[in-house]
Amino acid sequence: MTGTRKPMLSRQEALDFLLAACRPVAEVETVPTLEANGRVLAADCVSGLDVPARDNTQMDGYAVRAADCAGGTDALPTSLPISQRIPAGHVGEPLRPGTAARIFTGAFIPEGADAVVMQEQCEANGDSVTIRHAPRAGEWIRRAGEDIRSGSVILPAGTRLRSQELGLAASIGLASLPLLRRVRVGVFFTGDELTMPGEPLAPGGIYNSNRFALRALLENLGCELTDFGIVPDNLDATRAVLRQAAAGSDLIITSGGVSVGEEDHVKPAVEAEGRLAMWQIAIKPGKPLAFGEVGNAFFIGLPGNPVSSFVTFLLFVRPFLLKLQGAGAAREPAAFPLRADFDWKGDRRNEFLRARLNAHGGLDLFPNQSSGVLTSTVWGDGLIDNPADHPIAAGDTVRFIPFNELLY
Repeated sequence: MTGTRKPMLSRQEALDFLLAACRPVAEVETVPTLEANGRVLAADCVSGLDVPARDNTQMDGYAVRAADCAGGTDALPTSLPISQRIPAGHVGEPLRPGTAARIFTGAFIPEGADAVVMQEQCEANGDSVTIRHAPRAGEWIRRAGEDIRSGSVILPAGTRLRSQELGLAASIGLASLPLLRRVRVGVFFTGDELTMPGEPLAPGGIYNSNRFALRALLENLGCELTDFGIVPDNLDATRAVLRQAAAGSDLIITSGGVSVGEEDHVKPAVEAEGRLAMWQIAIKPGKPLAFGEVGNAFFIGLPGNPVSSFVTFLLFVRPFLLKLQGAGAAREPAAFPLRADFDWKGDRRNEFLRARLNAHGGLDLFPNQSSGVLTSTVWGDGLIDNPADHPIAAGDTVRFIPFNELLY
């Protein structure tokens, strides 16, 4: 009597299981804002000031009372004496009625002025200015607090900091930030056939491309990485490296070696040192995925084929790592409806097809979608998320996820 094969999990089922098991890091450290790129906030950032602090000008020009220029046109310009000059970073005197203040972008509006006329609509004549425009009250003025109000939360806890967030934090004077510590990830690779670039390639050997791709992906996500290199193809060596990695890692990642062959030692090593669940996931490429724990470290075993390893990292490891980092606001990668300029027969599994944008606003498909063709990931701009049993005809709308949504 033969056993019943377990049904394959959907991508969402597998991802939900991973995220439900994840325990985010909790340790907090204070880090200079200049060094916080890619890190995750441990607490809300609350502004202690208004931004802008006072009304200021958006333009180089002249600060005026709008009523003093009510009749200004090209035919009947207004002429006003220039009573002061206010560069950015300086505070002017109250504006005397019937005068204009020369003012420069970012400078505070002097008391009494209620509009700015940009310099292109003015002509300076010694100590006076001719204004050929009738401004409205408030014209070209940035109001105090229109960007940020004192006491408001500008960045919530769980925000993953990019250049934009760092600039915003600096704009309210935050020299340092409370951050969750970096996630520690240990990686290793098994296979006597694996060879490092620069070394002679023995018969039957292959260069270890996955080591370079996975390291770069982890660095993109701001992880603290320990690379244990290539581990000999035997059970004792694999168990020893697992124990070493588990002692200092939050997550251990391997590529290949979790199959049931006689030379696949990762699976029995993880089972001996911890616990392991192996899944068949209904996606292509990347059907096999292993998940478990060794000591206090999580374990994820990726497929060995280079495209499968790359795609499963993007679909499963990246969202798991973001949650592990404490990035509570992490969102699903944005997908865009775009036109397919190709025909495709589809597959019984949910496919992630390598494609790129063409000059006509549609998508071209890389001709070879094999899980070993790494050139497809360089040629492509992203992945088409094609449902199971879904043929594509030229002109159909497909769901396209750019690599920029998946790599960082």
